[in-house]
Amino acid sequence: MQTNREKVSVKITTSCIIANALLSAFKLFAGIFAHSQALISDAAESFSDIFSSLIVIWGVKFACKEADKEHPYGHDRYESVAAIVLSVLIFGVGLGIGYAGIQKIIAVNTQGLQKPGVLALVAALATIAIKEGMYWYVRINAMRIESSILLAEAKHHRSDAISTIGTLAGIIGARLGILVLDPIASIITCLFILKIAIEIFSEAIKKMTDHSTDEDFTSAVSELILSQAEVVSIDQIKTRLFGDKIYIDIEIGVDGELTFKQAHDIAHRVHDEIENSFPKVKHCMVHVNPVGDDEPQE
Repeated sequence: MQTNREKVSVKITTSCIIANALLSAFKLFAGIFAHSQALISDAAESFSDIFSSLIVIWGVKFACKEADKEHPYGHDRYESVAAIVLSVLIFGVGLGIGYAGIQKIIAVNTQGLQKPGVLALVAALATIAIKEGMYWYVRINAMRIESSILLAEAKHHRSDAISTIGTLAGIIGARLGILVLDPIASIITCLFILKIAIEIFSEAIKKMTDHSTDEDFTSAVSELILSQAEVVSIDQIKTRLFGDKIYIDIEIGVDGELTFKQAHDIAHRVHDEIENSFPKVKHCMVHVNPVGDDEPQE
């Protein structure tokens, strides 16, 4: 399963690298010859996507490694590490694009701006269509193999499509005579990029700091536990995110008159039911507490 997950991730990401390389070259050519600062900024962002895709491959390859002596709990968190690196890269590119746009606006009164050509419009429209297609392609596969780093990459493609809409609006405005709208579109692109970088960073940090799962997941696990024969109560349930996986620690109450083996068998059954019913659960620890006649039962 791990090998297949890695194979799918690398295949998807490699396809994105090729698409981004071709798209970046086309946008850069169109931006230079059609005199569009916004499109050149967009091309720079797409070039950075190539490096972000390489980070995704690195993260997936390390995360899919089997547990070893130095990492007995596995390497799942490497996907979160890769997502953090990815978010920092995206944030830096966003700041660079915003700075270039501001510099161009300042220069408008001293050296002027040129009206973007039709090629800039064509490139912007093509980018929106291609990036939206890449978003769905990556997202569908990310959901299928449950990969957070691929999902982050999909969000990145969606943000590219949305930000290019701003680029397109700027180009149209500049062609209508409001030349300053083209570099203003670069600043809009910057804001979209910074937003998605912060979202990716926040999600990765949650998975690096043992953040608990949402209430729906916890409720579903609790319902499954209480449905098991001879489980009297749930005394405690703790969940934590570990990369794309989930760790659970549970304390259940059972009849105190049961033998040690019977209590152990119940705990083992609960353990197996949880891991079989929730594939994202990598490890489940079940502790048994005796419940006597004088103790409250749930």
